[in-house]
Amino acid sequence: MFYICNYKTLMIYDMEKHNQYSDESLVGSMEDFSNKYAMVNNVNIHYVEGGQGTPLILLSGWPQNWYSFHRIMPQLAKKYEVIAVDYRGMGTSGKPEDGYDKKTLARDIYELIKYLGYEKVYIAGHDIGAMVAYSFAANYPAATIKLILMDATHPSEMMLKMPMIPAKGTFTEKMNPQAPYGFWMSFNQVKGLPEQLLEDRFYLLQDWLYNYVMIDPSAMEPFERQVYAAAYNNADAIRASNGWYQTFTQDIEDESAYGPLEMPVLGIGGNIGGKTLKMSLSKKAPNLKTVELENCGHFILEEKPAEVLDLMIDFLG
Repeated sequence: MFYICNYKTLMIYDMEKHNQYSDESLVGSMEDFSNKYAMVNNVNIHYVEGGQGTPLILLSGWPQNWYSFHRIMPQLAKKYEVIAVDYRGMGTSGKPEDGYDKKTLARDIYELIKYLGYEKVYIAGHDIGAMVAYSFAANYPAATIKLILMDATHPSEMMLKMPMIPAKGTFTEKMNPQAPYGFWMSFNQVKGLPEQLLEDRFYLLQDWLYNYVMIDPSAMEPFERQVYAAAYNNADAIRASNGWYQTFTQDIEDESAYGPLEMPVLGIGGNIGGKTLKMSLSKKAPNLKTVELENCGHFILEEKPAEVLDLMIDFLG
């Protein structure tokens, strides 16, 4: 009887712990935001909506979900209709076997805004979300008022030149701005193995990554880390999110056919992404502004949320 009661207590504890990281619980802590779903392009898409004004689509990156924007969403909602989306494979959105190329993900977002009754939107993305946002702007320019890319841009042939092995002395506890090395780009290409290694312990990879690519890892608070670990902690979530990486070759092929981005484009990056954005976008976006944040790594929404918020509002108007 003791063991049965103890087991039930543990089950209740685990359920309560899990529930505090659920979309319902997280949205419930944010005033005037709603938790919603829409079936578009044959996939169930989760999004969080709030505010009023011109619609602003927010797309998070790996290994996070919509919650990565939570620090700035309340302020943005005072000026815009904020729609933070878990695109295909992310969070509680659908995780089909295919469709993880950025062109298909952009189509999902386009179908979502049509479902919501909008014709044109602002769109902003971080990391993989920036790749989706770029693809959206390239494929649906008439629906894109302004575009914000955060510390990443669309996959291009430059990605094929990334080193498999780091140069001697460059791979240390922190990513080297002069010789950045991202082993996970290759690791996430592997099918099946990451799920076996990381299920129920995804936090090990996440914590290492945050410490490696952030100037100040303490800016990623423990609760935020736990939210994202919970979102990626099962085999299906790992498989689906790795799908975003396994389609890079298709993304590169698609990008080669895209014309210039004629809408206003803002690139915001840290100590590595800021330089990359300026270099890669200078010939692709004639109406471009880039900002490199000082003393900031890859996760700019955690390390410099106030600065990012000010830049976004100033750019969007």
